[in-house]
Amino acid sequence: FGLPERDFYFRDDPKSVEIRKHYVQYMQKMLELFGESSADAARDSATAVEIETSLAKGSLDNVSRRNPAKVYHRMSLSQLDELTPSFNWNNFADDIGLGKLSSLNVAEPDFARQMQAVIASTGLEQLKAYLRWRVIDSVPSLFLPAKVDAESFHFHGEVLSGQREQQPRWKRCVISTDADLGEALGQAFVQRAFGAESKARTLQLVHALEQSLERDISTLPWMSEATRQQALIKLHKIANKIGYPDKWRDYSSLKIIRGDALGNSYRSNEFETRRQLNKIGKPVDPSEWGYSPPTVNAYYNPQQNNINFMAGILQPPFYDPGLDDAVNFGAIGVVIGHELTHGFDDEGRQFDAGGSLRDWWTPEDEKAFKQRVECEVQEYNGFTVSGGEHVNGRLTLGENTADNGGLRIAYMALMDTLAKDPSRAQKSIEGFTPEQRFFLGFAQVWCTNATPEALRLQVQTNPHSPPEFRVNGSVGNFDEFQKAFHCKAGQPMVRADACRVW
Repeated sequence: FGLPERDFYFRDDPKSVEIRKHYVQYMQKMLELFGESSADAARDSATAVEIETSLAKGSLDNVSRRNPAKVYHRMSLSQLDELTPSFNWNNFADDIGLGKLSSLNVAEPDFARQMQAVIASTGLEQLKAYLRWRVIDSVPSLFLPAKVDAESFHFHGEVLSGQREQQPRWKRCVISTDADLGEALGQAFVQRAFGAESKARTLQLVHALEQSLERDISTLPWMSEATRQQALIKLHKIANKIGYPDKWRDYSSLKIIRGDALGNSYRSNEFETRRQLNKIGKPVDPSEWGYSPPTVNAYYNPQQNNINFMAGILQPPFYDPGLDDAVNFGAIGVVIGHELTHGFDDEGRQFDAGGSLRDWWTPEDEKAFKQRVECEVQEYNGFTVSGGEHVNGRLTLGENTADNGGLRIAYMALMDTLAKDPSRAQKSIEGFTPEQRFFLGFAQVWCTNATPEALRLQVQTNPHSPPEFRVNGSVGNFDEFQKAFHCKAGQPMVRADACRVW
């Protein structure tokens, strides 16, 4: 698809209709810039959007795609061929160098069926027009003529996100380098910004959060002993990956040519595609990273049961060794707790300690869990961004659960740390207590400027709630925040029906 997700093709509100209109205009203009006549471009853009809309009808919505059971359908290649007789998967596998596959996961069988229907009912020239458009829209516009780059920015930046001006070219070049040569760039970044001492201190924080989560799980009143023991086994088996890989990726087979930016991008993508395809049939490498070291992000991998913190996020404002523990626990501490909690959110909880998709919950505990997360669904459904668009509480459920759980266990870890040094527990800095500094540190890392268009796009496509609600939604559920700032019942930051899962 050229639009952000399936429902953009079907919503009938004025803004969605306007976006589709802009999309067709963008397609037509780009086809003209790539050499088609105005008449051909108008015809082919209409064809391409019609095919995309037809394919979207067979796709899962973004909420359904969060359910692992709905995107796991193991099949043989011959079974897939039965779904799409007009597409020869054996030939495709041979052409990309895969050879014979014994089995594969067809994430969305209904999409395969719809793809078959589209191929069977569409003429060859129309299919070619659609494929030409998909190729054009996939080329990095940074490396193309200025008119093409400007047209791409107008739609993706201005129309979809409300972006007022293009990022400086040097920033876009750094982003592109990170995307294509992330671990090569990462080595230089780590040498400058993340030494061994930083890695050791981060691990101390992780261990403190793990101990808090263990205590939290051990004392949950709604969980039975049978499920509790399985949860603790899973927690104890979570592996911690901090900063950067132990072994750097070898790019020696990738040819980079000065002055050939577009060619370098294609060769980099070919290198990565081949690297991924070469994994098939081999044991999973749990030491591999999903993001480059400079990335300002962290993630939990449910199929490997590990948490990953890139060196890029272990910098101010998320982590600053010059600041006191309260601020750091409220900032990076909550992020650590967030990722640990992902192992036990509505998606992560479906995987066991070894990363297998297996139900390890008693029916009673599963029911109790679902009752508690439903509270969060309804809470976040009530939040709105500019223009009245509501947050999707089901799409954002995993992240909301992790935000709330991460905040709680990070606070527990801070209290344990301060208890070891009573003098620090009473220390006020600039008039703020340690408890208050913890919550201020949490709020500070999510301070954000966003256009109304970007917020609307986020609530329609992103599993994370907008930053304002990541903060206010979590602290409104946490009585320790209310104590720290002396909030009273009935005030906006005190929820009478506070939600708690972990």
